[in-house]
Amino acid sequence: MLKKALVILADGFEEIEAITSIDILRRGYIDVTVAALSTKVVTGAHGIKISADILLEQFNQDIDALVLPGGSPGSENLNKSKKVHEIISKTFKANKVVAAICAAPALVLEPAGILKNKRATCYPGMEKLFSEDVKFIDEAVVRDGNLITSRGIGAALRFALCIVETLIDKSTADALAEKVVV
Repeated sequence: MLKKALVILADGFEEIEAITSIDILRRGYIDVTVAALSTKVVTGAHGIKISADILLEQFNQDIDALVLPGGSPGSENLNKSKKVHEIISKTFKANKVVAAICAAPALVLEPAGILKNKRATCYPGMEKLFSEDVKFIDEAVVRDGNLITSRGIGAALRFALCIVETLIDKSTADALAEKVVV
């Protein structure tokens, strides 16, 4: 049975982080739904427009992974959404994968309250927004159980491959890494 992932986009999302995650997960045979907060066409932080599959308010499936790209003001926009916080909480409590990159760990996961006593990373300098009970790790990608966080664009491939490894297995992630010349 195919694993299911939800990638949520808000205006101002970081394009490379979003597209890399969507692409690598789909190459890993993960059923990815791209949901938008307000309109189906979402504008990234650098003016690139992406057409989402669905509006977030219409999404009601069970998922195996939630992926939150960073970007500014994308992360702030994600954090303003009660629905995003509900999905984070539900996914985390179900012990499913919650993955966030760049500003999203600090600006979305921290306020959602799921980083307590967890190891995590984020965009350089944003770790100051972590509460003192978060163990900041200065690495490109950090996995703590089903929580996956990453620093930013330069780590987007490794971030996405870590999600594939967590959802599927290491050999699938390694084969993908070889195929895309990581």
